[in-house]
Amino acid sequence: MNTVYSYACNDCEGMEACPGKVVAATKDEVWKLMELHAVVAHGEDPSSWDADTREYLETLIKPA
Repeated sequence: MNTVYSYACNDCEGMEACPGKVVAATKDEVWKLMELHAVVAHGEDPSSWDADTREYLETLIKPA
């Protein structure tokens, strides 16, 4: 069986109230969906995320 990956926004510190969740076949696809969610739901600019933020977010992507 192929592994799929997920990210739940409410796992992220400070985003506990957000119900956003993405599931995709690859980590790269999850990243793209996370970035889109950040723009649409939170008005964030993912290009401004520093290396520490990206490293932290990477820990929140889990096999589903």
